Amino acid sequence: MALGTSVCFLVLLGLVVKVCGQAALNTRIVGGQNTSVGSWPWQASLYWNGFHMCEGSLINSMWVLTAAHCFSSTNTTGWSVHLGQQNQENVNPSHIILHPLYNSQTHDNDIALLKLNAAVNFTNYIQPICLADNGSTFYSGTETWVTGWGDVSLNVSPRSPVTLQEVQTPVVGNGICSCLYEMVNITITDNMICAGLLQGGKGSCQGDSGGPLVAQQGSVWIQAGVASFGCVETNYPEVFTRVSYYEDWINFTIATDQPCLVTFLSNGTESNNGTCTGVTPTPTSSTPSDSFTSNITFNTTENSSMPTTTAQSSFTSETSSTSTTIAQPNVCGFAPLNNAGNSEFVEAGVWPWQVSLHRNGVQVCGGTLITQTYVLSTAECFNSSVPNSQWTVVLGMNVSLGVSDIALSNLPGPNIALLHLAKSVTLTDYIQPVCLDLDNIVFTSGAKCWVTRLNSDEGGVHQQETSVEDCASVSPDDICTPAISSLTGYTGGALVSQNSSTWFQGAVIMTNSSSSKTRPQQVFISLSKFKNFLEGNVGPMPQPSRAGQHFPALLTLSLSLMSLCGH
Repeated sequence: MALGTSVCFLVLLGLVVKVCGQAALNTRIVGGQNTSVGSWPWQASLYWNGFHMCEGSLINSMWVLTAAHCFSSTNTTGWSVHLGQQNQENVNPSHIILHPLYNSQTHDNDIALLKLNAAVNFTNYIQPICLADNGSTFYSGTETWVTGWGDVSLNVSPRSPVTLQEVQTPVVGNGICSCLYEMVNITITDNMICAGLLQGGKGSCQGDSGGPLVAQQGSVWIQAGVASFGCVETNYPEVFTRVSYYEDWINFTIATDQPCLVTFLSNGTESNNGTCTGVTPTPTSSTPSDSFTSNITFNTTENSSMPTTTAQSSFTSETSSTSTTIAQPNVCGFAPLNNAGNSEFVEAGVWPWQVSLHRNGVQVCGGTLITQTYVLSTAECFNSSVPNSQWTVVLGMNVSLGVSDIALSNLPGPNIALLHLAKSVTLTDYIQPVCLDLDNIVFTSGAKCWVTRLNSDEGGVHQQETSVEDCASVSPDDICTPAISSLTGYTGGALVSQNSSTWFQGAVIMTNSSSSKTRPQQVFISLSKFKNFLEGNVGPMPQPSRAGQHFPALLTLSLSLMSLCGH
């Protein structure tokens, strides 16, 4: 840890002393002040289709840390990251990765990572911030700084300044912060950190979403939080996502050139039993501002990636004051890294439910993860004479698990297989269960779909895009597509389709799924045929994820977009 601290010191030392002034054009960060150019060289402005929407912080040459609620999907179209003096470097993100347990209703795990499509060049005006590690403490009263380009004051125009703004603000302990927010039925979890003056007037606000809360230790600046919700209202501190709780997730997501992590130690003690006796929160029209992004509500068209005030996600989570382990959600169909394009071979994680089945170390078939303990495949891969101990399931980035039981559907005709894993798998961006379309709702004529299979030996997934068409056959258990040139090696793989940003599997690929001259269509047996078998063995199925879901409707604005963005 001492090494990490010294590295950040060397990076940041030159930045602190090389600061030049700039004339003030506006006042800001709601009671704050203009910054000197280069004062906060990690500050990033996130633009969507040319408009400033959120903030972020540069944490290495390829990654930006921000808030999950800035995004309605992981579609990178329209997004750009602006860094440095006068936006001297603009970079497009190649991936938007939301925390898999982000809950837009409770604001828990409101954190996201943007991978840039090219490394940025460090200058005096562009440098990474150090991140607080999981041993850090930010006790009540610790002085911190908030920076951003958001609103200068509540409900007053002009809304957004040209010059980056800064404000100094103290940490408010989670005990008293939780007590205050309980009065308006908002839960403050251990994953959050609060800061601000209880009398209001200074802090972050709309447009500052995703921006950094930083503290100085010696000459090193360390990020403590990511702006999540609240807007300088009396007796309601601003709430930030606590960066130190996400050390493992950040390091897992960023495989190489991991950000610098530093232990920040503050003086004092912290009690989770703080009270707010004698403090009466100022009445509001409903609850304190629950989003920094805007004062407007968007209902976007189906294929829009426009940001909304809250990204739609139905994850729930549990937190502990003594552990950073986060409970796994009972949801399915969430693919945070899915950006497949037209390539026939994509990296692991694009289809995070895809697994490969190995017998005695040799890949034999494919399969799909449908819960944290069950894998779906085709019965033709299994011979009753082969013991379960010879089978291994490979998931994600070469995670291997044993098999405790194999059940076959044993219906007339081709059948499916259910593999019960020897232990529950930990969900990550690379490992997620797919939803099952057991009622033939998703795979309707014209629906775009894909056939996929994982090749763990090659470290990626093979995919082919196709579409559903009306079947020439009369069986209600059939899903048909145009003939596919070859499905060699796809046995046990999946036919999947996306519905409202949730992914569903409609069929298992079997050898009889092939087409022929006499049968020009590709015919798949729908999973609806096996509904009773699946529900009888698996029990309650995971529910479709709403993460990143788009809501089809016309745009409804309470303020104009131009007014929102300060133009």
